[in-house]
Amino acid sequence: QVQLVESGGGLVRAGGSLRLSCAASGRAFSSSAMGWFRQATGKEREFVTAISWDPSRTYYLYYADSVKGRFTISRDNAKNTVYLQMNSLKPEDTAVYYCAVGPSSGNYYSAADYEHWGQGTQVTVSS
Repeated sequence: QVQLVESGGGLVRAGGSLRLSCAASGRAFSSSAMGWFRQATGKEREFVTAISWDPSRTYYLYYADSVKGRFTISRDNAKNTVYLQMNSLKPEDTAVYYCAVGPSSGNYYSAADYEHWGQGTQVTVSS
């Protein structure tokens, strides 16, 4: 059974940093795209970032415009873990952050194309 567990959320002041982790189990994910999404209260779930993989062992990174230059996605395949480093946090980054297993190809920006979601971790940025 595939399981994703996010951790690392918390309360931080604007301008601060947090590092989220997503530990995957159940199967190897080194060849799978992985993504982070977030959902603020009363809003739809939105894409944050994704990391894909192709057979040449090249990873591609995708970012929402709102987080470009501030957030960085990375992965440690030996640990089956994906990370989200969040710097220069803003109050509008406040949300529950979810990781998920992405499609082998196609639209990495659409939540509908992802499967095996984690339970989410709350990030709150105070002004």
